[in-house]
Amino acid sequence: MMPEIQKILYTTDLSENSTYAFRYAMSFAKKHDAKIIILHVLEELSSTAQAMLQHYFDEEQQKSFSEKKIADTMYRIHKRMKIFCDRELKDDPESMDRIESIEICKGYPANEILKKMDELECDAILMGTHGKGIIRDTDLGSMTQKVLRRVRKPVFLIPLPKGETDLTFHDLGRI
Repeated sequence: MMPEIQKILYTTDLSENSTYAFRYAMSFAKKHDAKIIILHVLEELSSTAQAMLQHYFDEEQQKSFSEKKIADTMYRIHKRMKIFCDRELKDDPESMDRIESIEICKGYPANEILKKMDELECDAILMGTHGKGIIRDTDLGSMTQKVLRRVRKPVFLIPLPKGETDLTFHDLGRI
């Protein structure tokens, strides 16, 4: 017997086409009567960048920058979810109730995705993949590969199309 999928961790990098993968997450959640947790990881700065910040800004200013970044990211996600609902769920607005929470954390994306999956007791991960760099021909990025090597639950990869899709948010600018 296959385990039931009750909670899906949808990871997003907030790129223009990332909502393309969210469409799949919503569909998958409906089919399995599951909840969705949206996760965005703010990648850690390099040690050089951290040293520069410490040189020019005191600890309080750095904390303020960090809090502002998290608040801005949360705003962008909420804005995109509203647009998605308006465009995609006109006939089924209660589908947005499937979103259990929106999580934003700092760290190394693969590590944080795996950590949050366990912490939030998710049954599957759904993520869009760009396939950058040397791995481009396999459609898997290095972060995706790191997750796949270590995860012990189902992962659904949605290759993000190049160029605009009907779900990009170019009309809103870089929110």
